[in-house]
Amino acid sequence: MITVHHLENSRSQRVLWLLEELGLAYEVKRYARDPETMLAPPELRAIHPLGKSPVITDGDVTVAESGAIVEYLTGRCGGALVPEAGSAARRAYAYWLHYAEGSAMPPLLLKLVFSRLAPGSPALVRPLVRRVADRVLARFVDPELRRHAAYWEQALAEGPWFCGQDFSAADIQMSFPLEAFAARGTGAGPRVTDWLARIHARPAYARALERGGAYAYA
Repeated sequence: MITVHHLENSRSQRVLWLLEELGLAYEVKRYARDPETMLAPPELRAIHPLGKSPVITDGDVTVAESGAIVEYLTGRCGGALVPEAGSAARRAYAYWLHYAEGSAMPPLLLKLVFSRLAPGSPALVRPLVRRVADRVLARFVDPELRRHAAYWEQALAEGPWFCGQDFSAADIQMSFPLEAFAARGTGAGPRVTDWLARIHARPAYARALERGGAYAYA
């Protein structure tokens, strides 16, 4: 039996969605974030040394990292939700599968860190920290996010999904950065907004929410 070690409001929600799309049986073990640090609890380190989510176990197999989990689960189903080998869609699939974490997430994480830097600083230095954080956001992070947002709009002009005409596991992988971007009010474009509405309307997405519980980015 596949077990998803599911951290609230995390990338593991898209793993539940993938499992629902694939029709694989699984169970969910839930973990709550520390209310002050928002970090994963130490219990996750018993599953994987880094104590991060997502991570799944399948018998004696443990798989961490979203992209690796996607490859493992789609491979377990004979390549379901993966475009045909050698096709242009397959090349796009490989790209978006890795782009989601390799390129899209770093500026989103910087946005989160610098937005929280001043409120968590000692009162004496808070004004200075706020000025530095605002400067970094305005000069680097926000322009970078706008660049990515324009890129998503351009990519979705080629078809309704990130690999063209057909929904794939790359769309599932891309869901977390785009949902996080839209939830932070950074200005999602019309094609991204439409794409988000369509993934939220998928029955498997709704079933995954039922299994995973409250999810802030839905």
